[in-house]
Amino acid sequence: MICKISVDFIMTVLLLLLMARQLTGNAAHEWLGAGMFVLWIAHHVLNYKWHSSLHKGRYTPFRMVQVLVNLLLLFAMLGTMVSAVILSREVFAFLPVTGGIALARSIHIFCVFWGFVLMALHLGLHWNMIFGMVRKAIGPLPSKPFKVALRVVGVGIAVYGCYAFIKNQFPSYLFQTSAFVFFDFERPLLLFFVEYLAIMGMFVFLAHYSSKTLYKLVNKK
Repeated sequence: MICKISVDFIMTVLLLLLMARQLTGNAAHEWLGAGMFVLWIAHHVLNYKWHSSLHKGRYTPFRMVQVLVNLLLLFAMLGTMVSAVILSREVFAFLPVTGGIALARSIHIFCVFWGFVLMALHLGLHWNMIFGMVRKAIGPLPSKPFKVALRVVGVGIAVYGCYAFIKNQFPSYLFQTSAFVFFDFERPLLLFFVEYLAIMGMFVFLAHYSSKTLYKLVNKK
């Protein structure tokens, strides 16, 4: 479990660094991406039990959503890596790959931003498990007002994440209305990471509470 949490945490950090390609530079971006791919494989190896149980048990609505998000994330990651190899000028420069740069760039932008969203949704669908491990480590939450305060903070992050989502032009990258990623070099580096963390938090919030609502509706029926 410690290995799983460590791998997922490092992947989250790498994801944020990868979104700042204009700051890290192309060479560092490629090496970080290669590291991300290695950790992604490690993540699947560490969660092999989930893969082996796909053909077992009953598929509830929540499980179907979870599997769908995971499959879409798989395609997004594969698309990201294949397009990254074509665009590579450092890590995979030794491969005899020529042509298709324009198409690969469009695919890369499309898969990267959908991968970001899907990774956040994936995290949100597992939020109960993460929160359960935190409670096991630190004990139960002290009081009802504290729980309410946590929910208020969650709503605040989601609202700010919605603002940052629009400000950072995510819709144009998700729906391919822009061929290049705009980056504001005058924006402080800390603000960049805060905004992207808030966007991630918004999708975690949406996935977590949507899954809770779905679970309650199904149980009610």
